[in-house]
Amino acid sequence: MALPKRRHSKRRHLASRAQAVRLSSPAVSKCTQCGKPKLMHRVCPYCGYYNGVAVVVKKEKKKKEKVK
Repeated sequence: MALPKRRHSKRRHLASRAQAVRLSSPAVSKCTQCGKPKLMHRVCPYCGYYNGVAVVVKKEKKKKEKVK
């Protein structure tokens, strides 16, 4: 296994560990049509609208009727 020739400074050591802190969650906004949360600049997965325009036509789920 390779070993470093010289010791890293405290600044370099802590800077590499700070990567985990810099990571943030993706930006989420409300859909203008249905109001559910969606990722920014993406088509809404629930209603299929983007910027007020229907991009993806969603199929409505058929409700199963109970057999007596």
